[in-house]
Amino acid sequence: MFKIAVVEDDVYLRDELIQTFNKAGYLACGISSFEHVEDDLCNLKPDLAVLDVNLPGKSGYELCKNLKSKVSFPILILTARDTLSDELTALGLGADDFLTKPCHPDRLLARTERLLKTYDKLKGMLQLGALSLDIDTYKLVFKNKLVVLAETEGKIMKTLMEQYPSIVGKRELFSTVWGTEEFVDENILQVNMSRLRKNLSQIDLGDVIRNVRGQGYVLMGQEVEDI
Repeated sequence: MFKIAVVEDDVYLRDELIQTFNKAGYLACGISSFEHVEDDLCNLKPDLAVLDVNLPGKSGYELCKNLKSKVSFPILILTARDTLSDELTALGLGADDFLTKPCHPDRLLARTERLLKTYDKLKGMLQLGALSLDIDTYKLVFKNKLVVLAETEGKIMKTLMEQYPSIVGKRELFSTVWGTEEFVDENILQVNMSRLRKNLSQIDLGDVIRNVRGQGYVLMGQEVEDI
C-alpha cells in the first residue's frame, strides 16, 4: 500500500485530503507540526508528499527544494496560488506536479496515481549523472549506448555508483559483492574489475573507474560529475 504524507496547515483541508486518499486505498497521514517538518518527512519516507506552499516557518517552495536534494519520493504541490510564475517556480525547484486548490478529488487522485506509477518503475533504476543502471538486469546505459553486465560486474558497478563520490575499499567490495570479507582471493576482484572495465569501454566508459592505490576504487570523469 502506498503511503502519502499531506503537509497542509489548514486542519479541515488536511483531514479532507487524508480522507480522500484513504478512501482511494492509500495510507495517508498528515503533518501537523511544522517545526521539524523536513526531518519528519525524511523519517516518514512516504511514497508521495503533497505540499502546500503557505506553511508556517519554511515555505512549501523551500521545503520542496531541500527535500529534493535528500529524498527520492515525488512531490506534488497543492496550493491556492494559481499564477504561471507560481507553477514555474515550483517545477523549477524540483516539484513533480503542481495543482491549484480547490482541486477536484478525481483530478488529485489521477495525478497521484500517475506520479506513483512513474516512480514505482524507477525504483529498480540507479541514476548517477549520465549513467543509468538497471539493478535487476544490470543493464548500464550511457547516453545512447548500453551494455549488459554480468551479475558480479553489475554488483561492483552498483556499489561504486551508490558510494559515489567516496572511495570504495576492497573489503567493502568483498562484503557487498561476495557476501564475506574472508576467503576471497584478491585476484578474483582484479579479474572482475578488468572484465568490468572492458565492458565499460564498449560504451566509452573505459576510464570511469579509477584505482586509488592502497584505498580502493572510485568513479571519476565528466559523465558522473555533471549531476
